[in-house]
Amino acid sequence: DVTSELGDCAGADLIVFVTPSTVLRQIANRLQRFIGKSDAVLLSCTKGIEHQTGMRMSEILREIFPGHRIAALSGPNLAVEIVQDLPTATVIGCDDVDCATTLQGVLGSSRFRIYTSQEIVSVELGGALKNVFALAAGISDGLKLGDNSKAALVTRSLAELVRLGVAMGGNANAFYGLSGAGDLIVTCYSERSRNHTVGKRLGRGEPLSNITASMKAIAEGIPTTRSAWECARRLNLATPIIDQAYAVLYEEEKPIAALEKLLRREQKPEQS
Repeated sequence: DVTSELGDCAGADLIVFVTPSTVLRQIANRLQRFIGKSDAVLLSCTKGIEHQTGMRMSEILREIFPGHRIAALSGPNLAVEIVQDLPTATVIGCDDVDCATTLQGVLGSSRFRIYTSQEIVSVELGGALKNVFALAAGISDGLKLGDNSKAALVTRSLAELVRLGVAMGGNANAFYGLSGAGDLIVTCYSERSRNHTVGKRLGRGEPLSNITASMKAIAEGIPTTRSAWECARRLNLATPIIDQAYAVLYEEEKPIAALEKLLRREQKPEQS
């Protein structure tokens, strides 16, 4: 049965969080009084980083529900294709191997292949940060910059994702899996990606306020860009693509001006 009552979660063995990242803390706090003493497994499918605190979604849940087992699911999973029962793969990150394996068995199917990982930090950060770069890829398409330019942008985006992700506690190798490189590829190239669509409309010259007003769902890349930019500043990291995405979204930078700033950067060795 469909319900809007949080109290109906009392007694559940598994609670899946699919809220927008900006309200996850609020919803979790409201839910706490109903399940605070239960042993339900909490699974976050929300891809984001909290503004100001820089906390991942599982960290927020762990703060509010300290006694619960917590996991995160992330990967190249466009909802519309999952609903159509098209084959896809994803990864569940969890410190508890047995918990991850149990979730794998409960949620997986022949059309929804689930891998497990203990690298929950990387799983969450890969899923969150790729949305920022999907906005940038969409802007590239909106500006009609071509395939060569987009391939370079996505490749450098992966390097930037790994750089920031490692500085935030992730494992470099894990970012080359489903919830890093895999999710980055699909979100940067798919016309079904909300974040790519927002970026494409920005590149065509539409104001952000008009774009968001016309959408029925959240493009997580918008709030995550601000959070990622804040994290990079705290860590004193060079994140040129995130910086220009932030400038377009929050400083009214014109997309073509942001592109010019990226192109004028000093040339250097690829692996530096």
